[in-house]
Amino acid sequence: MLIKRRILTGAITGLALGLTSLPSLAQEVLRVGSYPANPPWENRNEAGDFEGFEVDIVNEIASRIGRTAEIEGYDFRALFVATASGRVDIVISSLTITDERLESQSFTQPYVEGAMGVGVRTGSEIDSLEDLRGIRIGTIATSFPEAWMNERAEEIGFASNNSYDSTASMLTDLMAGRIDAVVNDIVGLRYAFSQMNGLEVTHEIVTGERFAMMMPKDSPLLETVNDAISAMKEDGTMAEIFERWMGVAPAEDSLTVTPLPIPTPGNY
Repeated sequence: MLIKRRILTGAITGLALGLTSLPSLAQEVLRVGSYPANPPWENRNEAGDFEGFEVDIVNEIASRIGRTAEIEGYDFRALFVATASGRVDIVISSLTITDERLESQSFTQPYVEGAMGVGVRTGSEIDSLEDLRGIRIGTIATSFPEAWMNERAEEIGFASNNSYDSTASMLTDLMAGRIDAVVNDIVGLRYAFSQMNGLEVTHEIVTGERFAMMMPKDSPLLETVNDAISAMKEDGTMAEIFERWMGVAPAEDSLTVTPLPIPTPGNY
């Protein structure tokens, strides 16, 4: 009877120790939110795994800070809710730093300077912003291109700006003629069009936007993650990842190789 009691006591003690260790195990995970159809930045492949430029970056960051990245897919607009609610620790999705976003979110230092592109059906005569007057366009809901175009709606004079939850839906409507042009990240558009027939990028819009990773406001991980990004820039890892996915080496003085501080409101 005494032996049975000792066995039972040992089992209970072991269970208690196991349960108390669970929080520390959970802290080893870096919860990542991502829009799953945004190649070459991030994309879910046929096997269901995430891959892409920012996927490699966030996996490297996780490794350097002693965590394992677990990536979950979200609609683009849901990414902002996920960070605001603390559901994720960090978001990757070619996100532009803006003063408005910095009011409710935190961002790491930028690592790529982006630009927007105008995508159309092959053979279209649209090849400038001026050609969008009276035209039906499409953008991704809550994206930087959507806001940028809407702020200039009167100046540009487009007929309508259809808002989409996914790039696939937007490009399907473009192919079907339900809209006449799309405005989105130019790298993503060119990558998507290389996999499709009948669409082309005819105009680049240089905006000076800067892409970074988004985190909950004043996240306790922000400085640690930003330091990891700086180290990746300094030791050449960031440049290697850039060349792997973009096909060219980054410029010597680009954001991809220049360590920067954490963005603050008023600077973007």
